[in-house]
Amino acid sequence: MEKGEWDNCTSPVKFILLGMGNVSSLKTLFFLLLLMIYSVTMVGNILIVVLVVADQHLHTPMYFFLGNLSSLETCYSSTILPRLLASFLTGDSSISAHGCITQLHFFCAFASSECYLLAVMSYDRYLAICQPLLYASLMTWKVSLWLTAASWLVGFLSCTIVPSFLSQFKFCGPKKIDHFFCDLTPLLELSCSDTRVVTTVSFILCFLNLVFPFLFTLASYVCIIAAILRIPTNMGRQKAFSTCSSHLTVVTVFYATLITVYMVPRTPQLRQLNKVFSFFYTILTPLVNPLIYSLRNREVREALRKALRKALAFTQSSQQFCTPA
Repeated sequence: MEKGEWDNCTSPVKFILLGMGNVSSLKTLFFLLLLMIYSVTMVGNILIVVLVVADQHLHTPMYFFLGNLSSLETCYSSTILPRLLASFLTGDSSISAHGCITQLHFFCAFASSECYLLAVMSYDRYLAICQPLLYASLMTWKVSLWLTAASWLVGFLSCTIVPSFLSQFKFCGPKKIDHFFCDLTPLLELSCSDTRVVTTVSFILCFLNLVFPFLFTLASYVCIIAAILRIPTNMGRQKAFSTCSSHLTVVTVFYATLITVYMVPRTPQLRQLNKVFSFFYTILTPLVNPLIYSLRNREVREALRKALRKALAFTQSSQQFCTPA
């Protein structure tokens, strides 16, 4: 055992992230693919935030929540992808113990905040479709701000508990983490400390941060779908469903991949499959969300067209101004 790799022979200074497995021959391809995914994710989500802020027609609670969701997706991707890109570029897949726990904290915080925010967005759609006459009085800007702030705050505060436990743990197993980011289960597998307390705490937090928002979202959509089915005309049903179809698609993609990841056993035979599903909900979901909202939402498409027309007109006027007479 090399000196400096371990502190007091029990706590590793660094972990090695094994990533997606032995893909050395495809390293350049993976780097370019991930770089493209990260670039499109950042541009798409930041563009939605800019549109929500700049376009007055999007100054409603629904789009305020969407702007916050895109902000979360931007932060969510940035906890994993830059580190993964750096490892492909430099060949160094090591991460410090404190850096690993910090990554876990921010990943869990952003994921938990997203679960709560998706539940808030489903409640907003429930009020808009099931209580349309009361919507303006119930979903005020003050209520929207409080619900959004609570989603961020609860997500971050609840996810400080497990990392604080992990920072006290001793790790006596091999320092290799069989994953492409620092997730809780692979870390616990390397610990030689008693993990019963942190396992119980993480189970309770999982129910509060994942299961409870999921059940709330599910109940909201059961009520929404029941209300839509009671609308007598096809046009009325289509119009009502169009206001929540984008959000329903995002919720389905997010929870389907997230629940699959934590239901698949971490046996040696299924670990690669677990990584594939983790790749979907940590990397691909933030990529597809802005695409879903821009393709399926008429107001966002119109705001984007308006912004592109303004940018084109500004470019043309600048060229005319700079062209000598």
